[in-house]
Amino acid sequence: MKEIILVKYGEMALKGLNKKTFEDILTKNIKRRIKSLGRFICTSAQSTLYITPDDDSIDLDETMTRIGKIFGIAALCRACVCEKSFDDIKEKSFEYLSDILSCARTFKVTAKRADKAFPMKSPEICMELGGALLERFPNLTVDVKNPEVTVTVEIRDTNAYVHAENIKGAGGLPVGSSGKAMLLLSGGIDSPVAGWMMAKRGVHIAAIHYVSPPYTSDRAQLKVEQLCEKLTDYCGGIAFFCVPFTEIQETIKDNCPEEFFTIIMRRIMMEIAQRIAEKDGCLALITGESVGQVASQTMAAIACTDAVCRMPVFRPLVGMDKTEIIETARKIDTFDISTLPYEDCCTVFTPRHPKVRPVLADVEKAQNSFDFEPLIQKAVEETELKIFNFAR
Repeated sequence: MKEIILVKYGEMALKGLNKKTFEDILTKNIKRRIKSLGRFICTSAQSTLYITPDDDSIDLDETMTRIGKIFGIAALCRACVCEKSFDDIKEKSFEYLSDILSCARTFKVTAKRADKAFPMKSPEICMELGGALLERFPNLTVDVKNPEVTVTVEIRDTNAYVHAENIKGAGGLPVGSSGKAMLLLSGGIDSPVAGWMMAKRGVHIAAIHYVSPPYTSDRAQLKVEQLCEKLTDYCGGIAFFCVPFTEIQETIKDNCPEEFFTIIMRRIMMEIAQRIAEKDGCLALITGESVGQVASQTMAAIACTDAVCRMPVFRPLVGMDKTEIIETARKIDTFDISTLPYEDCCTVFTPRHPKVRPVLADVEKAQNSFDFEPLIQKAVEETELKIFNFAR
């Protein structure tokens, strides 16, 4: 019995004349993600992508798991391929759905008749197949409102398909369809979630991280690299830029008022990030900031940070509370890594009494008391690059 995977498009199905562009990006993303599992044939029609394994030995459970994390997909399911005749649909439904229907108590049948030339209309298909399944599986009763199993028959151009379990997809838009942006990736809980949320909007993610040895350890950097690897499940390949930041932080400590340490550090981080972002073809920066969460994330502090930015700064967590962010981090499996006890450079030289309502003129005056430009340029030049790809 031939089995395939049906992938239903998300909001990209509503796109107009450029819909084909989104479809092509989604197809490429899927092919890259499942390439190591074996050879597949991918075709699309009627806002559905048909993924057909070319080898019966391919692990379809793992294939479904990988595809389920790809943005741009509303739903997916494994389905049995049938001839476009009711007899073949009925017989294959008996065999294909035997395990799930034998254990269920209630069910219903739905039908989608995209091929209007098929001689039976959707209500007839539901009634006839439902009756046949009741005879074959006497343990079943019909429940059209809240069934344990929904059997779906789809009549399409070349074949009919039968399936019983629709799995919710990741939603959003295909990664790469909305341009590229640079994520300021710390070792904390928030920034990986921010990157995931922007990838869901079709943004191709690059990441930048700042290290300050000996104040930060190699394990702290490794922790962030593990977060990058975890995000590739959803975001695809990630270019990871690691910036040496020790000299800049020590200079801020020696030359600037303590209450402005954090905000000046953030401003210099943003300056470095956008210089590297411009070279890497990024159109925006992404941060994990949430209004009021810490002193550097008050509205006044964010305004002082944004004053140095020449490109948009996306803050997808800006209105979320910590509980919501943690819930998402657990969902995408980054929480346990983020809570490993290795701190990043943002905790180095933390002021005892940071300014929570800094005035831009005061911040600029404090920062301009020392010429940071040579140190910024040096940090950019000494930045190291690693590439993390989905490789399973």
